Amino acid sequence: MIRASDRDQAITLIGEAVVAGAREALACKELGLTQRTLQRWRKQGGVEDRRPNAMRPAPANKLSEAEEQQVLEVLQQPHNRSLPPSQIVPALADEGIYIASESSFFRVMHKHNQQHHRGRSKERTTRPHTSHAATGPNEVWMWVITWLPGPVKGLFLYLYLILDLYSHKIVGWEIWEEESAEHASQLIRRTVIREQCVIRQHPLVLHSDNESPMKESTLLETLYSLGITPSRSRPRVSNDNPYAESIFRTCKYRPNYPTKGFIDLTEARVWVQQFSSWYKRRCPFFIYLFDERSNISAFVALNRQHRFCNTQVILYSLLLPPIN
Repeated sequence: MIRASDRDQAITLIGEAVVAGAREALACKELGLTQRTLQRWRKQGGVEDRRPNAMRPAPANKLSEAEEQQVLEVLQQPHNRSLPPSQIVPALADEGIYIASESSFFRVMHKHNQQHHRGRSKERTTRPHTSHAATGPNEVWMWVITWLPGPVKGLFLYLYLILDLYSHKIVGWEIWEEESAEHASQLIRRTVIREQCVIRQHPLVLHSDNESPMKESTLLETLYSLGITPSRSRPRVSNDNPYAESIFRTCKYRPNYPTKGFIDLTEARVWVQQFSSWYKRRCPFFIYLFDERSNISAFVALNRQHRFCNTQVILYSLLLPPIN
């Protein structure tokens, strides 16, 4: 409902705009009005909207207070507390009882604040989705396991890979012949020591999906002992861990990827080591991690928001020797 004072103000503003040279239709459009509405307001003058205070007669078939109380008693019966009106009304009809329609039941429930949880079961609780953000390296890691083709069709090797969320650096990887929480624990311990994250200023979060090796007690015990916060999610999409899955896509689409399978575990480890070296050397978003503790690293990290090509130019200009 629009108050009379707001109507008068709108009429005044539109009138000033028209005097200044604006078209009335465009001025009305700016205020979200139509010319027909403006014309009606001008004709009515300062008459208030009478709809809020209009006399509305009650419907002839309105439920009486006794009938409303009967509906509430039916709703509060033990066997009906967990049922909606769409099930209560048919059940009463089977017994030859008719009190009110389903819509009337809903209106009574809404009037008396009974449309919420009414049963004895625990009320459903909703929790906000957990999310993690990284403002620097070694704050959020992601790890996942992918299958690599083995020497025989149907035989696979398993690549365990840990990726830093902020820099996309491959902080750790290993290949084994089976999926195991013990192998994952060994890899995480080595990675924490190699990245010097035993003593850190910021908490470290390790994100993964909900596969069985990620949830085993052996791995969780390792994470808790290292002070790492586990994070798991399994969205209903194939790309459930997008950052880690994207690097696997890069890995398996390399021209020299052995699609027919690796001969043995040693060959697979050598190939992944070569891929890791290529990834560090060629991927633009990874440039600033050549030396995390040097001035070059810090300078390029500050320019990380630049386009990849500009970041490459910055790095190459810093690494090239001066021209004599």
